Amino acid sequence: MAKYLLLKHYRGAPASVNDAPMDQWSPEEISAHMRYMNDFAARLETTGEFVDSQALSPGGTWVRYDGEGRPPVTDGPFAETKDLIAGWMIIDVDSHERAVELAGELSAAPGAGGKPIHEWLELRPFLAEPPIIAE
Repeated sequence: MAKYLLLKHYRGAPASVNDAPMDQWSPEEISAHMRYMNDFAARLETTGEFVDSQALSPGGTWVRYDGEGRPPVTDGPFAETKDLIAGWMIIDVDSHERAVELAGELSAAPGAGGKPIHEWLELRPFLAEPPIIAE
């Protein structure tokens, strides 16, 4: 089994076919989208392929170390960044092909008008082994 991270982006990914922003959806459309996501995860739980998932708010803060004895530096949020993540799901599957298949299915979640979003999902494999550093 191999673990993959499916990343949903608020912006920065190529535009989806049904490209209406979620803040313009009706409450019923949002509910239908969330129901699809939950049903998808529940189905993967029964096959043992679901690990975890979370939705994330669009706001956030960038934080970095600023030296010994100094408080962390914070700034943000930087909403213009292409790396603003809307949510994620971790799956544990037998092959890369299965991960691609599931990502494609998740891309069909309903959006505005109840039609599939056809959104782009970023599929990232977990690093299986730590890199070997030759000295």
